[in-house]
Parts: sequence; C-alpha cells; structure tokens
Amino acid sequence: MARKRIGGLPARYSFILNPYSDVRLSKCPRCEKLTHMRKFPLLIDIKEYGPLALGKTCRYCSKCELIMAHKNELDAEINHAMTRLAPAAVGNEYVVLGTMERKVWQQGLTNSKPLAEALEHFAEFKKVLTLEVQPGGWFPAEGPRKTNGAG
Repeated sequence: MARKRIGGLPARYSFILNPYSDVRLSKCPRCEKLTHMRKFPLLIDIKEYGPLALGKTCRYCSKCELIMAHKNELDAEINHAMTRLAPAAVGNEYVVLGTMERKVWQQGLTNSKPLAEALEHFAEFKKVLTLEVQPGGWFPAEGPRKTNGAG
C-alpha cells in the first residue's frame, strides 16, 4: 500500500541534516561534486508547536538534487524564530518535512495562509538520508595481529 503524501506537489529533492558541528559539506557526499549555497523555504514540524515555514540557506548539489543543512545552524535559526512566536517551544525537537514554493513562502511572510491552503504548495522530500562520518587518522589493522612466535 502506498503512503499518502502530505503536500499537494510531487516529492522533490533529497535531504541530509548534518549533525556534526565540526564537519562542513563543501562536496556532495554522494557524487563528490562541489556544492553551492541556495536558499530553500523549508517546512519544519516542531513538537508541541506545529509547522513552521523557514527560509534557510543550505548547501545544494544540483546533480543529485540534494539539500544539505547543518543542524547547529538550523537549531539557531529555529530557536531565534521561536523566541518571538512561542517561547515555550524553544529547544523542542523538530523534523524537516520538505520544501514549499518560494512565491507562496514569501507571500506568507506578510499575510499568513491557512495550513490547508499552504500545504497545496508543499513538496515532501523524495528521500531523507543519514550522514555518517568516519574520522581520519590511524586505525589498527582488521583482525588479530600475527606473530612469529618469538615474543
């Protein structure tokens, strides 16, 4: 059985939320091509608050259609927005759901639309990926070391 989509637009983009504050993604983790900066209107569901449309400049790989956001930067922007909107929700958990049409997001900055109407201009992510980083350095060889018995 197919999963029901939330938004009115077809799924678009893949997404990675980088949890590592000491790792920056200047190259795409999939194709190793250089990424560039691009602003996306992200729809974020914040626990005990609800959806928030936030314009966020993220790394983007146009070849893979991959949006890469750094968690520490996103946390700071969400907390800044929530201190004005709902101070009780500052620091709550959140999930980035997808992107909105830029024109609708910009219109919503001046006069907000009902959620049902805004969701007609929302596209979920095709795929949400997990970033795993193995630190560089020297590591022991795999398996037990063999000795010649003279030890």
